[in-house]
Amino acid sequence: MEMEFVVIVLGLCLSCALIQATFSVFRVGKPKNLPPGPTPLPIIGSLHLLGDQPHQSLANLAKTHGPIMFLKLGRITTLVISSAAAAKQVLQKQDLAFSNRHIPDALTAHNHSHDSVVWLPVGTRWRTLRKIFNSNIFSTNSLDANQHLRSQKVQELVAYCRRASQCNDPVDIGRAAFRTTLNLLSNTIFSKDLTDPYEDSGKEFRELIGNVMVEAGKPNLVDFFPVLKKIDPQGIRRRMTRHFGKLLQIFEELIQERLALKSLKHDDVLDVCLKINRDNPDEIDQTHLKGMFLDLFVAGTDTTSNSLEWAMTEVLRNPHTMTKAKEELEQVIGKGKIIEEADIMRLPYLSCIVKETLRIHPPVPFLIPRKIEHEVELNGYTVPRDTQVLVNVWAIGRDPTLWEDALDFKPERFMTSGCDVRGQHFELLPFGAGRRICPGLPLAVRMLPVMLGSLLNNFDWSLDAGISPKELDMTEKFGIALQKADPLCAVPKLLN
Repeated sequence: MEMEFVVIVLGLCLSCALIQATFSVFRVGKPKNLPPGPTPLPIIGSLHLLGDQPHQSLANLAKTHGPIMFLKLGRITTLVISSAAAAKQVLQKQDLAFSNRHIPDALTAHNHSHDSVVWLPVGTRWRTLRKIFNSNIFSTNSLDANQHLRSQKVQELVAYCRRASQCNDPVDIGRAAFRTTLNLLSNTIFSKDLTDPYEDSGKEFRELIGNVMVEAGKPNLVDFFPVLKKIDPQGIRRRMTRHFGKLLQIFEELIQERLALKSLKHDDVLDVCLKINRDNPDEIDQTHLKGMFLDLFVAGTDTTSNSLEWAMTEVLRNPHTMTKAKEELEQVIGKGKIIEEADIMRLPYLSCIVKETLRIHPPVPFLIPRKIEHEVELNGYTVPRDTQVLVNVWAIGRDPTLWEDALDFKPERFMTSGCDVRGQHFELLPFGAGRRICPGLPLAVRMLPVMLGSLLNNFDWSLDAGISPKELDMTEKFGIALQKADPLCAVPKLLN
């Protein structure tokens, strides 16, 4: 977090609110039974403790104050959950009380929070949109029907790497994975590619998605001091409005292009949604459709490509893991073949690599922030109404009381464990749990091992510029999604 910048802007923008805020600190008595936490400073609370890697800073603070920790971040009360037991209470035992969202100001651009299954409160509209996701996009039947599309896109990814190998060129793994995921989603939804799978094109779309994630992940004064909402002092909402507008215009053109055909014959997600809109216009309108598509592309492309990049990074950084994975692939599939989704069950070590990647590099380190509407009792503590709730799955995944050698990348730990990523094991929650679990989980658990296995089974990989595995930069770039700060570039070599 750019805290020096925040403190400077605070001095300029909060002078008008200083007296009011200071008096409120003394006027409001401390509620009883609050969870422990650092003593807040006047006005800024504990903002100065976050640094530029808040998931790491809050994990360290939890070592002092405990796994249920209470902070004031500016004017916002915040609860940080940093243990599997506490996460189970929040995400399962008291799921309904903790089910609504704390909405960052940036996500109110174009009223997106009113049309998004991610940000809507639990209610009739949310249930309708969630049902469309679960029944028509991510159901087993829907995913099985579209399996040929995913297989084709993975083949195109392998073909792109094959071209690079012939020229001894490095592959930017995250960028290549982004193109693959983007075209997978666009074919599933619109029956067309949005970028050339073999060229480094689609740059504008990737930049748009990247800009959305950057703006959404920036520390925003408005989120900590809602009195500044009308001012938008950092211009984050204004920029997000511009980015959202460009994406929504793309979706509008695709919808109108389909409507102009006057028949629904593609049997894709757009056809299904337009049929629902035509038969039940009060249930979902085109604004909601565009909001759904925005959710799918923003959440689906960046998180999947980041996870594949982290997985490849860890495999390259740990040659023994690479060797074991290749041996399993050769024995079960045969060297040089594309992995199919039906093969995943026969590749336990590959699945363990994916789990271990998601443990140590969860795509969204705090999940999506929640908010309680009414005062809640949690493990004997009182949590005030309107408190933001962050579940630090990054900290839980590295908890030494849960994981032996917690900081080491050891896929073998899952070989004899029933622990899974589907929201039933609270020590491993990359997709969340409960009614707000990520709807895209069924697609992610199919795509990640297939993409990773196909890359490993078709090429030998080496790091670009002669970098040794131990020299790999593992610095994280914090945002809503946890990116690798230094992109992974690796050189593929065709197998003999």
